Amino acid sequence: METVSSQPPAPEANDGHHDHAPEPEVYDAEVRRADVDRDALKVIRRLRRNGYDAYLVGGGVRDLLLGVQPKDFDIATSARPNEVRSIFRNCRIIGRRFRLAHILFGGGKIIETATFRRDPTDADFAVDPDADLLIRHDNVFGEPYEDAYRRDFTINGLFYDSEAHTVIDYVGGVPDLRGRLVRTIGQPDVRFREDPVRILRAIKFSARLDLGIDPSVYDAMVAQREELSRAARPRLLEEILRLLRGGAAHRSFWLMWETGALGVLLPQLAMHLDDDSVESRLLWGRLDAIDALKHAEALPPDAVLFAALMLGPILEEVRGVKDATRAYEALMQDVVETLAVPRRLKERVRTLVQSQRRLRSGKLGALPRREYFHEAATLFSIECHARNERRPDWLEDLPPSDPAPRPRTRRRRRRRRSQGD
Repeated sequence: METVSSQPPAPEANDGHHDHAPEPEVYDAEVRRADVDRDALKVIRRLRRNGYDAYLVGGGVRDLLLGVQPKDFDIATSARPNEVRSIFRNCRIIGRRFRLAHILFGGGKIIETATFRRDPTDADFAVDPDADLLIRHDNVFGEPYEDAYRRDFTINGLFYDSEAHTVIDYVGGVPDLRGRLVRTIGQPDVRFREDPVRILRAIKFSARLDLGIDPSVYDAMVAQREELSRAARPRLLEEILRLLRGGAAHRSFWLMWETGALGVLLPQLAMHLDDDSVESRLLWGRLDAIDALKHAEALPPDAVLFAALMLGPILEEVRGVKDATRAYEALMQDVVETLAVPRRLKERVRTLVQSQRRLRSGKLGALPRREYFHEAATLFSIECHARNERRPDWLEDLPPSDPAPRPRTRRRRRRRRSQGD
């Protein structure tokens, strides 16, 4: 990737605060135009025809430069949400605190279009170590360079100019991509205190994209891991599930364990792990099986993934007790409190784990007729892989996926007529 401009980034580029716009590095984009979503390019062209700046941003640019097919193609623009809606009839505005434009295309495709934002705080990065930096709002419009600086990691702060076919880099993201390195924009301790979920995102990018973590970033992840308890609980659960779904679950949870993040979020699991314990080997084996399913494009539902993750602690908790359901509820109470696990997911996990004893005995009875049977069998297959056991014949004959379950129809209750009706 050749540099187009010779102007280096401003020396203070990584502190995120400027009185004037710094000059970015601009590189020839080593991106095949055919790999960029056509509809995203249409959105950019129309915004520009109407006088607005518009770029492909974030993870889509990162993945294109790494030769990975992006999952999403997000756009940042100088147009305000209502201005975007006035240009696109197929647009809806979402969000309360910060409004985003979703431009809708056929097949359920959404091109998310956000106005350039900036860091909502004016505080200098040389902050009181005891100050509360947690970002609770992020709804201040800004300039392109401010939008780049507010992002979490340098590899996510790049803009792709589809007309000039260049990459605009205010934050040093291109050198870090070349060096295959995860580095924060700004001081790592501050960035993780602002948004502790960034610790899990650093793990996700390192594991999924096979990137190293800058030593100062790694040290900050360890030092600030307790901040995770202050993050929004639904976000924490979603990031945990993303680590399970991403195709690098083994490395992701090993990094969580090594940094201590696992002990903060799932101490029930972390306390059972040791460098060479049986339960450790089983957990890593289950995660290997999940990664294999992802690469085979046969990833099971979230309930199976979460059950496989927590199977060791659950089995130990219910072993030998008379009331297994009560023991399960006691174990999961703290998990629900920390991660906001929905009741439906918690109950599904319990059902899947309870079915494992019958599956292991081979006396299936009426189990194959249950609507959750395929999920239970998938969990059993994951456990067979972890234990290096031969899969039973009935499991080999199982189809790759069960038919989509019929939606439940809720019975209408008859309203009791009052005497005045």
